[in-house]
This record gives sequence, structure tokens and C-alpha cells, in this order.
Amino acid sequence: MPNTSIPILSGIGAMQPSARAWICDIWGVIHNGVAAFPTAVEACVKFRAGGGHVIFVSNAPRPSDGVVLQLNALGVPSTAYDAVLTSGDVTRERLADWQAIPTLHIGPQRDLTLFAGLDMPLVDQALAERVLCSGLYDDTTETPDDYRVLLGELARRNVPMLCANPDIKVDRGGKIIYCAGAIAGLYADLGGVVDYAGKPHAPIYVTARKMLAQLAGHALTDAEIVAIGDGIHTDIPGGIAAGFRTVYVSSAIHLDAPLTPEALRALFPDVVGQPDVAMAQLAW
Repeated sequence: MPNTSIPILSGIGAMQPSARAWICDIWGVIHNGVAAFPTAVEACVKFRAGGGHVIFVSNAPRPSDGVVLQLNALGVPSTAYDAVLTSGDVTRERLADWQAIPTLHIGPQRDLTLFAGLDMPLVDQALAERVLCSGLYDDTTETPDDYRVLLGELARRNVPMLCANPDIKVDRGGKIIYCAGAIAGLYADLGGVVDYAGKPHAPIYVTARKMLAQLAGHALTDAEIVAIGDGIHTDIPGGIAAGFRTVYVSSAIHLDAPLTPEALRALFPDVVGQPDVAMAQLAW
């Protein structure tokens, strides 16, 4: 299918007259894990001031209250968003069905909040009947290859995995860090069965749509919702599948170079999977 040109906008304000709500990614759009992006924060504040609703939807493998604390620490004001929804929130709903099942957790200690209040014995790989992957144990030093032997043993036993963060990698203050999606992808390559919470999969968008309906006081049409993100495998295809208009925001995880029509053609070779518009950064 021929590739068509994707408009590159300097400001998202042009979309406001027909947009009533944003489903906006956080990491890579609002901040980079170290500092907030002032133009993105300003855009969200202005959109809400004009009557729009903003839900920050993140593949963070933690409940949303922890993400709100991070936003506060980075100086993102509460006036920039109405609510936060995370992959961790969706994961918690799924884990409720796993209670009493011996589970191996692959991920950092900070993600143990996923299991808070649940009757779920955490065990090593030899005893595991389920795997919950929320990331790497140490994402500052490890790569997915460090898990090849462990994952191979689990795959041979047909242990199902739930991936709490479908992202493959993120840009953390200029350094590329692997995420749970990279582990899950390797597990699938080794023959393991993987299920996912978060973008681009449907459940998180169903929840986001319900939240927006509560905020607006009525259900919004697809055309009134804009999905914004920097993930070419998560934010954009997820937004398209949900029926929303999509805005691709350039970041180093996929494009460590200027945003140009040529770069966009390389990122989105199939017109069916193209965003409606692209931006070098979220700005009003």
C-alpha cells in the first residue's frame, strides 16, 4: 500500500475545535523520567482550560497513585490532567483472578505494590505456575538476553506470563532502558504464552473511555477523542484500533534524529498504521 505524507504540526491547538478529550501517554510525551517537558505540560493545561479532558494513560507497571507521586516530583501540576490510568491498574484487575496461584515476579522491587492486598504466593521459577513480568530486575545494567535461560526453562514448562508493561524500551534522561515488553517478546520467541495489560491492547482503552464518559457526563464519540503518544507499537496502533485520531510525538526510543517526512515514512511504512499527525514535541 502506498505511503502518504503525515502532516507535521508545531502546535496541537489546531485540533482543539473538534477534540473533547485526550488520552495522552506520559513517559516520552510529558516527561522523560528525569524532567517534565514544559511545552507538553502547557498544552495540557491550555486544553483543559478550554473545556477539554485529559487522561494520562501509561504503560507504567504500577498502580496509578505511584505515577501521580512521580508527576508531582517532576513538577507536573494537577491542572494538566483529570486522571491517570496505568497498565498497573489493569494488571491489578487481572491478578485478582490469580489469587493463591504460585507466581514468579520478574521485575524490580518497586513494582511489588502490584501484589499489595492480594493472596498470591511469590515463588522462584521452579515452583511458579504463573509469571508476572513488570520489567527487568535491574534495568540499569541488564538486557533481555540476561533472561534467556530463565525464560527458556519457564517456556518448556508452559508457564503463562502476564506482561504488566508492553513497552519495549523508554528514554530515561537520554539513556535507553529496556521494559517488560522486551522480556515478554523474548518469552514469546522462545515459545512461551504471553498476555498483556496496557497499550496497545483493548482493555486499557475500554477503561479510559469509561473514565472520560464520567468526566464529560456523557459518552464521547470516537472523533472527539485524540490519542497522543511516542510509541509506534503501543500508542499509535492502540489509538487507531480504538477508533481515535492519533498524534505521534517524536522521541529517542524510535527516532533519535529530526522529525522529517522521510523519517515518518520509515517509521510508518503502511498507511493503515499511520498517525493522523506528528509533532516533534507536544506543544500548544
